[in-house]
Amino acid sequence: MGPARLTRTAALELAPDGVRICSVHPGAIRTPMTAGFGDAYTAGQPLPRFGEPEEVARMVLFVIADATFSTGCAFVLDGGILAGQPTVVTSDD
Repeated sequence: MGPARLTRTAALELAPDGVRICSVHPGAIRTPMTAGFGDAYTAGQPLPRFGEPEEVARMVLFVIADATFSTGCAFVLDGGILAGQPTVVTSDD
């Protein structure tokens, strides 16, 4: 069972008690653990850069403070990897 499925299951079980369950799933984030990874690591994603720890913290704060009608949601911070590859439009000049 993946983390998003676990999030939804827990949300369904705990909603009657007024408990919200959401999860945050960061992708490539600039941390000491990723310090040795070069820019080539994120080059293939739609937003070709590492995320910053502050971006993850802001998402967690949003989920806690503002997304009060959300439950069972998996918030993904992956630079667009799950969205797929960007479409490149060329002209036939």
